[in-house]
Amino acid sequence: MSKVCFMYPSNEYSLDGMRSALGLAVENMYAYGVMMNTEIEEMSEYHKENLEWIRDMEGEIFTIPEANVEKFGLMKMSLEELGQKLREMDVIVPYGIMRSDKS
Repeated sequence: MSKVCFMYPSNEYSLDGMRSALGLAVENMYAYGVMMNTEIEEMSEYHKENLEWIRDMEGEIFTIPEANVEKFGLMKMSLEELGQKLREMDVIVPYGIMRSDKS
C-alpha cells in the first residue's frame, strides 16, 4: 500500500484537505496530513468524523501549531519529525495555496 502525506499550509484549505486524505484512505492507502502554519478556528462534526475515520484506517492528521492539539486533539509534530515522516512517504501533496496576509 502506498503512503501519502498531504501538507496543508493554509487554513483556507486544511479541512477540505482532510477529506482528500480520507478519500485516499478509503482507496486502501495510508493517508496522513500535516497542518503546517494552520491554526484551525473551528471544526464541524462532519470534519471530526472524517478525522476519526482517517485514524480508523491507520492514518493521522498531524499539526505543527500547538493550538490544534489543545482544541481538536491532533497529533503534535515537530519540523524534525516531519522531515523524517516525509522520507517514509511514496507521495507528498502540497494541498492548497499558501497566501500572504496582504491582500
